[in-house]
Amino acid sequence: MALLMEHQFRQLSADRQVETRPFLDAVSYLPLFFDCLGPTIFAPIKVDLIGNITKIKAVYDTNPGRYKTLQQLLEAEKEMYGSEWPRVGATLALMWLKRSLKFIQIFLQSLVDGEKDQSNPNLMRVNITKGYDVALKRYHGWFVQQLFKAALYAAPYKSDFLKAISKGRDVKEEECLEKIRKFLINFSANIDAVYDIYSRMNADLDYKV
Repeated sequence: MALLMEHQFRQLSADRQVETRPFLDAVSYLPLFFDCLGPTIFAPIKVDLIGNITKIKAVYDTNPGRYKTLQQLLEAEKEMYGSEWPRVGATLALMWLKRSLKFIQIFLQSLVDGEKDQSNPNLMRVNITKGYDVALKRYHGWFVQQLFKAALYAAPYKSDFLKAISKGRDVKEEECLEKIRKFLINFSANIDAVYDIYSRMNADLDYKV
């Protein structure tokens, strides 16, 4: 659990604005999360995550003052790109990034809620599948969905996953799950706020890859 708890997301302010720099700092550690799920099998999602973080950071670094919050960044790009927006720039990268983050959010929430395969409770297929179905499946074509199914059967056991995110330390399952619950408080608030921005600005695109 150290992997997540050492890089907590900030608590949102009353206006629910997501500050760009702290958000990017926090998400930059999440590619390591997919190493715990399976460094080879989940590599495509990890690579996608890293690529989108890099694109958003490159835009932010050009004018940190103008892009202080994610809302300001999207508003600036909407004005800048006109009819091409939102299919361009950091707006497009953040659209895909938030979906990967939603996968993590739903997967971890399912885990701490105790959802499991009753015939083999140490498997995480129920939790991973729920995360994928909610966050990513509708945006993936048949081929990518088949790759996910293959990855699902290569996922680690829950006990091994919890040990991996605890940086190899043996931890009691309930203690680890309680720390995940605490991590999810600010993490979920940030992800939900980003989704709200896209909803308000009508910036989401519904196409398959």
